[in-house]
Amino acid sequence: MSVSSPVMKPQAPAVNPETLQALHGKVLGDCNAGIGGLLAFIGDKLGLFRLLAADGPLTTTEVAERAGVNERLVREWLSAVAAAGYVTYTPDGERFGVTPEQAVVFAAEGHPAFLQGPIDLIYSLYQDEPKLRDAFRHGRGLAWGDHNACLFCSTERFFGPLYRASILDEWLPAIEGLVEILQGGADVADVGCGLGTSALIMAGAFPASRFAGFDNHSGSINLARQAATEAGLADRVRFEPASAKKYAGEFDLICFFDALHDMGDPVGAAAHARERLKPGGVVMLVEPYAEDRLEDNLSSTRAPVSRFFYAASTLACVPGSQAQEVGRALGAQAGPRRLTAVLHEAGFSRVRVAAQTAMNLVVEARA
Repeated sequence: MSVSSPVMKPQAPAVNPETLQALHGKVLGDCNAGIGGLLAFIGDKLGLFRLLAADGPLTTTEVAERAGVNERLVREWLSAVAAAGYVTYTPDGERFGVTPEQAVVFAAEGHPAFLQGPIDLIYSLYQDEPKLRDAFRHGRGLAWGDHNACLFCSTERFFGPLYRASILDEWLPAIEGLVEILQGGADVADVGCGLGTSALIMAGAFPASRFAGFDNHSGSINLARQAATEAGLADRVRFEPASAKKYAGEFDLICFFDALHDMGDPVGAAAHARERLKPGGVVMLVEPYAEDRLEDNLSSTRAPVSRFFYAASTLACVPGSQAQEVGRALGAQAGPRRLTAVLHEAGFSRVRVAAQTAMNLVVEARA
């Protein structure tokens, strides 16, 4: 009778104490950032940062009275955000305030460095966690319109300041002759327009041109129409519910602002745009900046931006694409090589990266 040898389990690799300590500290920092974001969200909704920016430094009693909140809770909140470095604390007089930089980041609505928009976005995605967990299991994605309503407004609040700072001064001038065409009068389509911010920015700057925004989310279109009316631009800007493969019209310029990578069939959307262009027309594709290789996006210089975009892509962009036909799911870090390949596959013969910033790629495509 033979005796079988005992099965030897592979020995677990030894833990490096220094590496463990570094990782432990990093994750603790991320935990602080996560809970700090919730504190910042609450402070924004209660108007506490704006109060400190306008009237501070203040005592906890003064903050509570002016904001109409509970003093004991706001005292703890102020201590927490002071520990986070979001506000300042002066022991002499026990007063809390904000530096000019803290005021910009937490209270200056519309400033390019204002960060309550991304904080709103993260909060909205946390609310969708059960749906996202299911999407991981079944692979059918999560449609944009099936997210909670906070996502749509938080996306505009996030991208709006960047668009206002970049569209007119950086992105449009990156395509030779485009500003002059718009000044002379052109027909422009904004595909995946969301709440209409990008179309309204261009319409306000180029009164001789006409603009059409298309989005398959009717709720966003309704808000875009309201914004156009409030801006006094409804005579030159129209918003219609339509998919990226079914809108009608002929255009001198077709724009995709942070939208193509969210589409289920980006090649089909780009091909339809090519069919809708007038002779000599151009597609302007604006996408989150990314390198072509994962390892380059993980580099120390790129990681802070790529980390956020990969996370948002995991929780919103890729599930959104998977919920549509084809479901190609480029993701928010597609990079110039994949974006160029999509445009060539769609029939564009001339494609180039016209501009790149720390946050965005601007790609020009012509038939």
